[in-house]
Amino acid sequence: MCNNISKVHDCYGCGVCATACGRKIIEIGLNEDGFYEPHITDDSKCTNCGICTEVCAYLHDDLSLQNLEIHPYAAWSKEHLVRRKCSSGGAGFEIGKYLLGLGYKVCGVRYDADKNRAEHYIATTVEELIPSAGSKYIQSYTVDGFKAINRKEKYLVTGTPCQIDSFRRYIRKFRCEDNFVLLDFFCHGVPSMLVWKKYTEWAEKQVGKITYASWRNKWTGWHDSWAMGIDGEKQGEKINWHDSYDMLIRGKKSYIESRLSQGDMFYQLFLGDCCLGKQCYDHCKYKYDHSSADIRIGDLWGKTYNDDEDGVSGAVAFTQKGNEVLKQCNCELVEHSFDVVAEGQMKTCPQRIGAYNKILETLKNDSKNIQDVCHILAAYRKQQRQLERIKHPIRSFKNIIKKIVK
Repeated sequence: MCNNISKVHDCYGCGVCATACGRKIIEIGLNEDGFYEPHITDDSKCTNCGICTEVCAYLHDDLSLQNLEIHPYAAWSKEHLVRRKCSSGGAGFEIGKYLLGLGYKVCGVRYDADKNRAEHYIATTVEELIPSAGSKYIQSYTVDGFKAINRKEKYLVTGTPCQIDSFRRYIRKFRCEDNFVLLDFFCHGVPSMLVWKKYTEWAEKQVGKITYASWRNKWTGWHDSWAMGIDGEKQGEKINWHDSYDMLIRGKKSYIESRLSQGDMFYQLFLGDCCLGKQCYDHCKYKYDHSSADIRIGDLWGKTYNDDEDGVSGAVAFTQKGNEVLKQCNCELVEHSFDVVAEGQMKTCPQRIGAYNKILETLKNDSKNIQDVCHILAAYRKQQRQLERIKHPIRSFKNIIKKIVK
């Protein structure tokens, strides 16, 4: 009997199976579509203990956290510089800073320019926490960070909802759940790393080898914060995150500032739902108020804070532990209903567009660049608009006929 993850494909790629494996024979790597998934390096060493399948959220229909409490807030850092730097209101950074002060370590996500990837890592000081500030809209490599966790110590662990669901199964399996605070976020989905690869290839032709990347910047306000910041060796300077706490705020803008309203190529593909993982379309059970975290954060989009340009986080505590952390961290909290806090968040899984397979195949083609991929998306959208114009008068005519018949 095969009681391991050898037949698991197109999963969440959370890496918790590799972390839990006592034989250390599970590795996580990118598949041909550009998403992380596990594989067993030596079948002969597998004992079929089943731990890897027990901690795998992808293989379970239910969530690991049941009977949720719901405590929804608008939240923002009381420190203006933190609020200015972070993608929304800075609640995630303040939670991390508060728990560091209590002796916790933080397993967060930073961008590694040398490896050109987002990755989990361990922060033990506020200075080390700073690279985790801000959004990273690519799938993170978790294994090194998760394996560095000492289960006997206290940690804040952050990640996507699926990563956190698996991680809670892991710490519950090893009976150390009380040592952890888990934080996830309202997730749109993860794009193929092939998109990021082609995007950075395009960017490096302009700025040289990338030394810094920022996915969201509030240079023109929170509601127009969909800007990509890129520094390279030709322009910009290597970031030393240990210089000082002042590195939280960079004194200059990065060199590529292409906003969504101007058609930034990365955001076209990511937010256009045309390059997400199969699991995001078919197997996501974490939208809206479905979570296994103690706390969920995100942008509080919607009418309530429509005039606020400094940034407001939506913060939802799902456990008593999470609620206590939110109340103690350095954030202003305003209670709202969950519907207000999550007004701008997705309630259901994204839908594949008709050009999904063609776009994915183009991403795999080394001779194609990101402009080629965007041209396919633009042609598809143009075709859809033309079809809609044809359908509209037909629908109108049918409605007229129905009224006459009545």
